[in-house]
Amino acid sequence: MYIAKDWNDYELLDTGGGEKLERWGSYILRRPDPQIIWPIERETERWKQADGHYHRSSSGGGRWQFRTALPERWTISYGDLKFYIKPTNFKHTGLFPEQAVNWQWMMDKIRNAGRPIRLLNLFAYTGGATVAAAAAGAEVCHVDAAKGMVQWAKDNVRLSGLESRPVRFITDDVFKFVQREQRRGNKYDALIMDPPSYGRGPGGEMWKLEQSLYPFLQSCMSIISDRPLFVLINSYTTGLSPIVLHNMLHLTMQRRFGGSITAGEIGLPVTASGLTLPCGILGRWEAKR
Repeated sequence: MYIAKDWNDYELLDTGGGEKLERWGSYILRRPDPQIIWPIERETERWKQADGHYHRSSSGGGRWQFRTALPERWTISYGDLKFYIKPTNFKHTGLFPEQAVNWQWMMDKIRNAGRPIRLLNLFAYTGGATVAAAAAGAEVCHVDAAKGMVQWAKDNVRLSGLESRPVRFITDDVFKFVQREQRRGNKYDALIMDPPSYGRGPGGEMWKLEQSLYPFLQSCMSIISDRPLFVLINSYTTGLSPIVLHNMLHLTMQRRFGGSITAGEIGLPVTASGLTLPCGILGRWEAKR
């Protein structure tokens, strides 16, 4: 398991009863997590006095209850990288801290490449990976269908002092964007994708990860350069094995370019109990050194 354990501004304080207690900078939030099927061992005052508590609704969705007035958004840092945090209507905060294991990995790969790297970040959300790749010196193309998420990513890039770096922000359906890049003949040395479990395209196209991910990965092969550096796939789809990502990368990238593949779970350490909370899976292909 890949464990994101080198944070200072984020901490998973405790878990139990289907919830997690987290410190985001100066603020403590209490949020649901379906992986947490064990009880709270001791519901301390910290649990009861969380600054924000997201309550799920029996009819779907949920709502935040705030004990104290929080700023509209605030900043946390991971090394030199900075990100805006904001509780959203869907329990999220705009950042997945477990992804720090990927940020550090890709930054090392880009810095040690010894050549300019063009990177494509698909389903790019608020740009955690975009910020990391830009900070490491890559030319980045950031693509997400949600206009608000793209703006959030732009703000994160500026917040980290990277606004002068070559980052292109695209608000578009990722499938149509890849098709256009194929027609244009554009190529990328590194590819990141964090696809959803379910979704619909602008024309009503249905995305179901189990059915759509492999064909989409195949279509992306036509925009991979002749000297690719790495491909990274993240997934939060419940029940999907890391071996599935390994197999897909073997059938596409490794068969064509050789190189090596690693796959596994991502996790966060729990301060109170010493447990590890599983937070999704990854598959990485990388070129031979």
